Amino acid sequence: MNYLAHLFLGPHEAEPALGSLLGDFVRGPVQAIALPAGVRGGIWLHRRIDAFTDAHPLVLASRQRVSAERRRYAGIMIDMFYDHLLVRHWSRFSSQPMPAFTAQMYSLLLAQQELIPTHALPVIRRMAEQDWLSSYGQLSSLHRAVDAIAGRFRHSNPLPGGVHELERCFAGFEADFLAFMPEVMAFARDQAAELNSAVGVSSVSLQSNPSA
Repeated sequence: MNYLAHLFLGPHEAEPALGSLLGDFVRGPVQAIALPAGVRGGIWLHRRIDAFTDAHPLVLASRQRVSAERRRYAGIMIDMFYDHLLVRHWSRFSSQPMPAFTAQMYSLLLAQQELIPTHALPVIRRMAEQDWLSSYGQLSSLHRAVDAIAGRFRHSNPLPGGVHELERCFAGFEADFLAFMPEVMAFARDQAAELNSAVGVSSVSLQSNPSA
């Protein structure tokens, strides 16, 4: 799952929400990360959601929809495609208007800049300034985002133009996503109860994601 999905699925409280995002920026055992317990809880949940997602048959089916030429990078692409589909179908899964949700998340994240690792801070600032979370709903923005990721690799790769894969088989990816989301939402809620025993952090509540 990508930035938007992790923020949506994770706790909507300050430190856990930051952890939900930092799961893509920090490495090593959760209990050894030098951040507050609430942030570590969000990181733990992020990793659990990623493991569930990577092994799920519907996500594996989405990866198989990617052409053989780009399938090596299907994991990156599906993460981005699913964020696009989450924006498009936001009202199916949340009763909170998306502009209110994204404003809440940007506010929570930027209020904790002293906790954000140096290498992650510029990314999170740009995310808020340019409203990346909402922009994923526009195919033109999604094209730019995927192409930008392609440029981070030191070697040439077939990622540029990768959003054409979504456009080529949109109905298939959409069906996979719509069937998968209720399952990952339920999984995320269930995992919240395991935070204390799994990572030895203080209690972190998972705000239920309201569904229509």
